[in-house]
Amino acid sequence: MKAEIHPDYHPVLFRDLASGKVILTRSTATSSKTETWEDGNEYPIIEVEISSESHPFYTGKQRIMDSAGRVERFNQRFKNFGKSSS
Repeated sequence: MKAEIHPDYHPVLFRDLASGKVILTRSTATSSKTETWEDGNEYPIIEVEISSESHPFYTGKQRIMDSAGRVERFNQRFKNFGKSSS
């Protein structure tokens, strides 16, 4: 690798806001917020809305949505849209 052309790659904490799980990994991302980890060291922490800890695909808790009902309501609502009223 060439020196001084790559971004800083350092340990970072990621907190899943949906599940509360905190993961220590390495990343080029940074944050002004810091938190002390289990090893006693302080690391930047990045809060994410969803991760593999809380995403329905990974947890197996997928919700089935009533897409047919939504389509019917949409079509009913806009069935006369764009038609001339004369």
